[in-house]
Amino acid sequence: MTNAFLIHIVDDEEPVRQSLSFLLAASGWRSRKYASAAEFLDTAEDLEDACLVTDLRMSEMNGIELLQRLRKNGNTLPVIVVTGHGDVLAAVDAMKAGASDFIEKPFSEEAMLATLTRVCAAAQEKSQVRHQHQMAREKLESLSTRERQVLDGVVNGLPNKSIARNLGLSPRTVEVYRATIMTKMHAHSLAELVRMAVEGSDQYVGRD
Repeated sequence: MTNAFLIHIVDDEEPVRQSLSFLLAASGWRSRKYASAAEFLDTAEDLEDACLVTDLRMSEMNGIELLQRLRKNGNTLPVIVVTGHGDVLAAVDAMKAGASDFIEKPFSEEAMLATLTRVCAAAQEKSQVRHQHQMAREKLESLSTRERQVLDGVVNGLPNKSIARNLGLSPRTVEVYRATIMTKMHAHSLAELVRMAVEGSDQYVGRD
């Protein structure tokens, strides 16, 4: 469920923080409040399954600078930037910096909740895809160099005889390798095996 996400609220106006926190609580969302970008950077935890809602214009460090700091540190936390100035250029800057969405004050409760739901759902889907790719990479890394060579032939659509000829093996040996690969990859079909090979191949490291 997307409302299981923890929402971090960064705004230098206490009434805004309190109002948004109350709205989220009433709608079943958990939240934490921060009076500045620096406070968030210094104290925020639980950035997995979380979303940041930050005001654009704040003293010391504004919302875009906070976003840039997060991205520079490799943090992919989804971020919604809020502004009361209707600044189109600021919206463009926020999106270029990696904001997930941009919303103007004063916003309706419905607009904020809809934006949060959409952004968190997208983040959740991306997280699931990343996990799936990581699992595929780990399975690929369990293969020996020879198993990886056989798998490459399978992914390229080659029949066993062609794979055997290319690798200097017998067709029967290739069949044995294919069965071992299916077991190691926990694949139940050729299609599933190919899908996992494609998902995990970008960071594959073969082992003898």
